[in-house]
Amino acid sequence: MITNVSMLTEKAERIITEVEKAVIGKRPLLKRVMFAVLAGGHLLFEDYPGLAKTLIAKSFARALGLEFKRIQFTPDLLPGDVTGAYIFDRKSGEFLLRKGPIFANIILADEINRASPKTQSALLEAMQEYQVTLEGETLPLPQPFIVMATQNPIEFEGTFPLPEAQLDRFLMKLGVGYPSHEKEAEILLRRQERGTDEVELQTVTTPAELMEMRRVAESIHIHRDLVEYIVSIVEASRSDEQIQLGASPRASLALLKLSRASAALDGREYVIPDDIKSVVESVLAHRLILKPDMWARDIPIGSVIERIVRRVPVPKVE
Repeated sequence: MITNVSMLTEKAERIITEVEKAVIGKRPLLKRVMFAVLAGGHLLFEDYPGLAKTLIAKSFARALGLEFKRIQFTPDLLPGDVTGAYIFDRKSGEFLLRKGPIFANIILADEINRASPKTQSALLEAMQEYQVTLEGETLPLPQPFIVMATQNPIEFEGTFPLPEAQLDRFLMKLGVGYPSHEKEAEILLRRQERGTDEVELQTVTTPAELMEMRRVAESIHIHRDLVEYIVSIVEASRSDEQIQLGASPRASLALLKLSRASAALDGREYVIPDDIKSVVESVLAHRLILKPDMWARDIPIGSVIERIVRRVPVPKVE
């Protein structure tokens, strides 16, 4: 049973170490994924093909001991293909529920922007309410429930951009990035040694233990001044001269939860300003809309967020 921060930290480190057997050279990224897992939120991976986005989701599901389902989003995918439907059974003469792939712990929504808005919206209730409504009946989803979605930033033909309401439901947006020369060589050497594409990973925890880890993360103390600091950063995004639409209070809640997860992974029972700074870009990048002239000048959203954070005074907390 996981009852304190030190036990949480030790278990989280074991999970990340296990995932690193499959995903090489991406420890900072894996820590951020672990933040989201502890905070109970959904992730959006946006990066080029072949950079291990699917592998990260599968590896975390295996190490966490969670049921994993992959949904390949395509233009002809229907909402019922995601949620399931009632099917008439001729033998019994009754309608039987055939659950869709959404009924699992970790859902990989692969290339989510290829599906129609109607199908994308099938995820909205599940991501926000942790339930699905079929034929007027509300069905709870298994806990824990995490959606890890992917999208390719360079392909626009045959895609449907995610609506702001759905983007806002993702706790973080992460990029994977290319590995270094040394790490890519290590990937090849390990593959040569294994003799197979599959990497055998051990289960480190159970769904019940993960829920205990989340309860411990909820107990992490955050000083009132740091709460004010979070709100000030988000408020600054709403009044910045380069931003057309700032972040919502959901972004403030995301910073609160993720900063506590960051403190927990560092073995602390309290949040410090660096915990907030470490996740602020991942939380805000997909929630802000720049003004048209900023897009025309190709101003990176990361530099805008960095400037906002520099402008907000950091509180001195004992």
